[in-house]
Amino acid sequence: MSPKSAESAHAAGAAEAAAGRPATTLSRAAGANIVSSSHLVSVRSPELSEFEFGLNTAYNAYSRWVVRCMGAAGVRDLTFLDVLVLHHVNHRGRPKRLADICFVLNVEDTHLVTYALKKLQGLGLVSGERVGKEATYSTTEAGAEACSRYREIREQCLTSNFTAGSEENAEIGELARLMRVLTGLYEQAARSATSL
Repeated sequence: MSPKSAESAHAAGAAEAAAGRPATTLSRAAGANIVSSSHLVSVRSPELSEFEFGLNTAYNAYSRWVVRCMGAAGVRDLTFLDVLVLHHVNHRGRPKRLADICFVLNVEDTHLVTYALKKLQGLGLVSGERVGKEATYSTTEAGAEACSRYREIREQCLTSNFTAGSEENAEIGELARLMRVLTGLYEQAARSATSL
């Protein structure tokens, strides 16, 4: 298919989506976007729908990986958020406040992080200490060891697929930058939606 006909086919598919009809099935070479919800595809940015589909599938794969890696490290029955909280509390070996943990992990519902911290304390992985009116949290020796084992398994099962200094790593770095930009756009859109 020529570039011009591919462009026409892509435009036709976008027009159908804008009219509320499912986009015509096109080959990837013709510029069709891989999406899970064709009714959300916008003419302004069909690529955003493709990104969202990729984000959904990547999130689910990533959350499974995180939980299973921690299970392989010897700590089972933790949720995805529990593991993220444990790793962040362990980050740089400095005590963390609840507000800081929520801010870094971009979790709006503080009760979810509070519950995770209580669960981690109950498992002896995290300890809490009162400093003035606020509590700070640190990993215990067992918590730090769990994070260290997780890292070993991550190196063995995941990062062994990458080569230092490769073009692929540069692309991942660029993807991370774009995701930070898109996070800001989604945050702004969420604020706008609450005022409608």
